[in-house]
Amino acid sequence: MSRRAAPRGALWALLAGNFVIGTGVMVVPGTLNEISASLSVSVATAGQLITVAAVVMCLGAPLLAAAVAGWDRRQLLALTLLWYAAGHAVAALMPSFGALLPVRMLTVVAPAIFTPQAAACAGMLVPPEHRGRAVTFVFLGWSLASVLGLPIGALVGGHLGWRVAFGAIALLSIASAASIWLTLPQGIRPAALTAAAWARVLRSPVLMGIVSVTALQGAGQFVLFSYFGPILKRDFGADPTMLSLMWALFGVFGLAGNMLVSRFIDRVGAGRMVLLTSSLIALSLFLWPWAGTLPWLAAVLVPWGLGCFATNSAQQARLVGLAPTLAPGSVALNSSGIYVGQAVGAGLGGWLLANDAVAWMNWAGFALLLAAIGLSVAIDRSRRPA
Repeated sequence: MSRRAAPRGALWALLAGNFVIGTGVMVVPGTLNEISASLSVSVATAGQLITVAAVVMCLGAPLLAAAVAGWDRRQLLALTLLWYAAGHAVAALMPSFGALLPVRMLTVVAPAIFTPQAAACAGMLVPPEHRGRAVTFVFLGWSLASVLGLPIGALVGGHLGWRVAFGAIALLSIASAASIWLTLPQGIRPAALTAAAWARVLRSPVLMGIVSVTALQGAGQFVLFSYFGPILKRDFGADPTMLSLMWALFGVFGLAGNMLVSRFIDRVGAGRMVLLTSSLIALSLFLWPWAGTLPWLAAVLVPWGLGCFATNSAQQARLVGLAPTLAPGSVALNSSGIYVGQAVGAGLGGWLLANDAVAWMNWAGFALLLAAIGLSVAIDRSRRPA
């Protein structure tokens, strides 16, 4: 089937798959209070579920990209979602934190495969001039996860328990696997990257610089994002319903930001979009200490929401646009950048939380965002003709 004839339903199925994947990744931050109480561990300890999962996803994305290079993408993506379903179902049955941790690590093998391979697959379903929009469209699933999946998961977890929330994700994963199987064309096999192609990716200062920007962005956000629920409960007295509403607010603006990026990125340019979205996140982190009430905090979260998922979309489109033939490798490494950022941010945030240094969390994140912005600008300048 030609790229022009590829069914629109396939892109929607990939978007839905990212929605399920994103909801499953974010269910732990959304239910961190409940996991901590249920398994009798501290919030900082429970937060290490985020750290170890991010490490697995970081290492798994490029390694698994090479391992599954020759697979038909319909089979690969459907089976990946079924693995995700099984992992969440088993995790919901675990009696202790020690038992839950390794199950969570195995479960998040699925995001390490699905998100980068869905992006590379989307680029093959459309003509070259529409690649940026297709990649960002598929990544809207993560924004929808923040709008619907995360707040609903937090609400369900807060009132019915985190195990019910995990079980619901298992059911959604099965439904999404069926959607992928029914709509994605057969025979989509991106050319396997040779050792020489991987070397080109790894030795490219521009491509690896972009991946580094992604890692710095992720670390800067997850210092606070990982512990958003516990901080709001402690400092603002937020109950599960209020937490869900705050997550939903964040997600609504996340969706809006991603939709705007998807619409204008081919016109404005990916590099400029990364600069804009990163600056919005940095603004929220800078203003965080002055958010003394929940209404003011809601206002402070608006720029962060607009930039959070949109900046990842712009980064993926940036890589695909710069080197389409190297996209399976560069996008996989970019996913690693997202996850290594999450691991570093969650680890740093957990350390600050455990050492009663919550007041420093936003400033640590802000410094990391400034570093990401500076590196991104330097990359764009290096590519301009003298």
